[in-house]
Amino acid sequence: MSVFTGIMMFLVIWWTAIFLVLPWGLQRDENGTPRDPRLKHKFIMTTAVSTLIWLAVYGLVVSDVVSFREMAKGWALS
Repeated sequence: MSVFTGIMMFLVIWWTAIFLVLPWGLQRDENGTPRDPRLKHKFIMTTAVSTLIWLAVYGLVVSDVVSFREMAKGWALS
């Protein structure tokens, strides 16, 4: 995996994870607006979750458990 591919994969995972982390611990007032969104904490949690997911994906790709090149060759031939 190239550096560019790794960075782009991390950004896609991070952007997806932010939507997972945003509702955690959210308390709303009577108008429906968040009382204390704790965005700094959520950005840190998003980065931690994304890093764990990215490390798992990186490990699968580097160890050739999942070979995207072989999958693409199979799809191209069919």
